[in-house]
Amino acid sequence: MIRFDILSIFPEMFASPLHCSIVKRAREKGLVEIHLHNIRDYAEDKHKMTDDAPYGGGGGMVMKVEPIDRALASILPEKEGILTVLLTPQGETFSQKMAEEMSLRSRIVLICGHYEGVDERVRDHLVDKEVSMGDYILTGGELSAMIMIDAISRLVPGVLGNSESASSDSFSMGLLEYPHYTRPSDYRGWPVPEVLLSGNHREILAWRRKESLRRTYVRRPDLLEKIALSPEDRETLEEIKKNH
Repeated sequence: MIRFDILSIFPEMFASPLHCSIVKRAREKGLVEIHLHNIRDYAEDKHKMTDDAPYGGGGGMVMKVEPIDRALASILPEKEGILTVLLTPQGETFSQKMAEEMSLRSRIVLICGHYEGVDERVRDHLVDKEVSMGDYILTGGELSAMIMIDAISRLVPGVLGNSESASSDSFSMGLLEYPHYTRPSDYRGWPVPEVLLSGNHREILAWRRKESLRRTYVRRPDLLEKIALSPEDRETLEEIKKNH
């Protein structure tokens, strides 16, 4: 079981995504817990301010350190073993490998940044890790938190109905996933590859591996530099390159 605590100034954004599909079923099974915390509840001034103008001038507003610190102190009486993550464009890019590592945790706190960012003291003293969704800017960290919860939750044992589903997904083995087909076997003259109808599991596995290599080579060749390929994979890849 894994627990997520989300610190946000817009917790209402999570209402629909967290009550649908796999995440909903995981929560119903008791495999995933999600707790929302409104950072504004921890601001002590009468206006519940969570941001202020930056020292030194400049445009935009900066999220204050005090409400975030109070929120963390309130929900984390003991921090040992709990991963606290700041969602920010300056963080390490989220990946399948990171999702797999985080799925082994029992509790993760996600702090959703906003505006021009957060007071640097949040980074320096209150979080263990900074995570980004990629080289683009979102309005806030809420959408990033939703993506992380979805990606991590499906890796928790028992969440997916088919235990092989997560292990065969794109990126899980370092390659893009092979093509999928289902009934009918021929639609408008667009047939399913014969090998998938053969019932020969060895040939099907070989075809799927080859198609994963082919798809990765065509669409994401950079991934091939990051994984260990077997001699058979390298031979297959050379054949693909010659025929591409």
